[in-house]
Amino acid sequence: MALKILHTADLHLDSPFEALSPEKAATRRQEQRALLDRLAAIVNEEGVDVVLMAGDLLDSAHSYRETHESLLLCLSRMNARVFISPGNHDYYTPKSPYAFLKFPENVHIFKTPNITSVELPELGCRIFGAGFGGRQSGPLLQGFSAPRDELINIMVIHGELAGDQYNPIREPEIASSGLHYLALGHVHAFSGVRRAGMTAYAYPGCPEGRGFDETGEKGVLIGTVSHDGCDLAFRPVAARQYKILRVDCSDSVNLLETVLSSLPGDTENDIYRIVLTGRTPSRPDTAMLSDALSSRFFHLSVLDETVPTRDIWDGAGEDSLRGLFLERLRLKYEAARDAGERDEILRAVRFGLAALDNMEEAAIL
Repeated sequence: MALKILHTADLHLDSPFEALSPEKAATRRQEQRALLDRLAAIVNEEGVDVVLMAGDLLDSAHSYRETHESLLLCLSRMNARVFISPGNHDYYTPKSPYAFLKFPENVHIFKTPNITSVELPELGCRIFGAGFGGRQSGPLLQGFSAPRDELINIMVIHGELAGDQYNPIREPEIASSGLHYLALGHVHAFSGVRRAGMTAYAYPGCPEGRGFDETGEKGVLIGTVSHDGCDLAFRPVAARQYKILRVDCSDSVNLLETVLSSLPGDTENDIYRIVLTGRTPSRPDTAMLSDALSSRFFHLSVLDETVPTRDIWDGAGEDSLRGLFLERLRLKYEAARDAGERDEILRAVRFGLAALDNMEEAAIL
């Protein structure tokens, strides 16, 4: 018997999106709520049996009423059993939304830092979980071992494989857990489906990026878990992506045209950071670029990481070893018979300056 699951984590509903304007931040929060509708549709269309939400469903205890309403409505629409493990951002307290909201009957919240379980004999599985009771948590999986019987054993939990503050989990503990699948949350990038001993485990990553430390495709895991193993696939679900585009401006005659020629075809839906690199004779006008290009993106920021072009003969003739070296080679350069000879002299200058200035040869122009 195979169990169909959807594993998600780290939705961080009602994130502040501080880098965006207030209007666009509000739009992004509404798009986070709309994500719940998409998840409910996937659950029902794919015939999912169990939904696993591995913590940080909410960004904090201070979430909006419309978020609560959207969350409860979408969870009630899922034709599946839903299990939530509160994390370090949405930890369970008597005053948290998990305590005062009336969740639908198909939802189970693990409210304590002690591992408990719910048996679903009609689905042939047992779901384990625990929840954070504060911003940090000690090791929860340590010493745990699931019963070895006919049921499929799954755990949903928030924690970190590296670190010691947020429910530290170690691979030997996973390997000895007896679980068929460990559904993790806390890491915002998809980990791939991994294995420790006979136990498969994964972080799905966050389903919607919230900053430039969460770039690229974001989504959920969906597939089957059985006694024979896991068959899980990553499903992109994000409404928008954060993307970083680096543009070398070293040989640019027209900066705007250089950047435009580097843009992919479809950018209007996404949030971009364009990083200008290379050596330029003057500082690029980032404000001009932002004004000229902002309409092509949901949001755009432009960063200048260029360095000034260096006059390779700067200092020639000075009363120093460096000045004498440059002056002698400058005279040779001016007297060179052809381009090949001039290139050879310039290479000698670069190597010589690299040695004198303790720099990489490639950095000397």
